[in-house]
Amino acid sequence: MKYQFKTNINCGNCIASVTPFLNQIDEIESWKVDTDNPQKILSVELEDGVSPTLVLETVISAGFKIEEV
Repeated sequence: MKYQFKTNINCGNCIASVTPFLNQIDEIESWKVDTDNPQKILSVELEDGVSPTLVLETVISAGFKIEEV
């Protein structure tokens, strides 16, 4: 399943900070942040049956704001 989130991940350094947090989650198949979008959209592809809450909690634990679109 693909999910999108509004975040405050707005630059390369922010992406570098959140990368180890998102990459440690086995249920995330892929992810990317569109820093050109004013809402800094994080797109995440999760394995079927995995709750998007996992992504929300992970990004918050990395120190960023996030909300589901």
